Amino acid sequence: MANTAQRTARAATRPRTTRHPLVAAAMVLPLAAPLVYLFGGVDAVVTQVSSVAGLMGR
Repeated sequence: MANTAQRTARAATRPRTTRHPLVAAAMVLPLAAPLVYLFGGVDAVVTQVSSVAGLMGR
Protein backbone atom coordinates (compact mmCIF):
# COMPACT_ATOMS: atom_id res chain seq x y z
CA MET A 1 0.00 0.00 0.00
CA ALA A 2 2.79 2.45 0.87
CA ASN A 3 4.45 1.74 -2.46
CA THR A 4 1.38 3.01 -4.36
CA ALA A 5 1.32 6.20 -2.28
CA GLN A 6 4.98 6.83 -3.00
CA ARG A 7 4.47 6.40 -6.75
CA THR A 8 1.49 8.75 -6.68
CA ALA A 9 3.46 11.38 -4.75
CA ARG A 10 6.35 11.15 -7.22
CA ALA A 11 4.03 11.44 -10.20
CA ALA A 12 2.44 14.60 -8.77
CA THR A 13 5.75 16.48 -8.50
CA ARG A 14 7.34 18.17 -11.46
CA PRO A 15 10.74 16.96 -12.60
CA ARG A 16 13.61 19.22 -11.65
CA THR A 17 15.22 20.63 -14.76
CA THR A 18 17.56 23.54 -15.29
CA ARG A 19 17.15 26.30 -17.83
CA HIS A 20 19.80 27.54 -20.18
CA PRO A 21 21.18 30.86 -18.88
CA LEU A 22 20.14 32.69 -22.06
CA VAL A 23 16.55 31.49 -21.66
CA ALA A 24 16.55 32.68 -18.06
CA ALA A 25 17.93 36.07 -19.12
CA ALA A 26 15.31 36.38 -21.85
CA MET A 27 12.60 35.75 -19.25
CA VAL A 28 13.95 38.31 -16.77
CA LEU A 29 15.05 41.19 -19.00
CA PRO A 30 11.60 42.45 -20.05
CA LEU A 31 10.76 43.07 -16.40
CA ALA A 32 14.22 44.10 -15.25
CA ALA A 33 14.78 46.82 -17.85
CA PRO A 34 11.84 49.06 -16.82
CA LEU A 35 12.67 48.56 -13.14
CA VAL A 36 16.29 49.59 -13.68
CA TYR A 37 15.16 52.70 -15.54
CA LEU A 38 12.47 53.50 -12.98
CA PHE A 39 14.79 53.30 -9.99
CA GLY A 40 17.78 55.01 -11.61
CA GLY A 41 19.90 51.91 -11.92
CA VAL A 42 21.39 53.02 -15.22
CA ASP A 43 23.47 55.72 -13.52
CA ALA A 44 24.63 53.27 -10.87
CA VAL A 45 25.75 50.75 -13.49
CA VAL A 46 27.59 53.41 -15.49
CA THR A 47 29.36 54.58 -12.33
CA GLN A 48 30.41 51.04 -11.41
CA VAL A 49 31.59 50.23 -14.93
CA SER A 50 33.70 53.38 -15.08
CA SER A 51 35.22 52.58 -11.67
CA VAL A 52 36.15 49.06 -12.73
CA ALA A 53 37.53 50.33 -16.04
CA GLY A 54 39.68 52.81 -14.10
CA LEU A 55 41.04 50.03 -11.91
CA MET A 56 41.86 47.97 -14.98
CA GLY A 57 43.76 50.91 -16.46
CA ARG A 58 41.47 51.57 -19.40
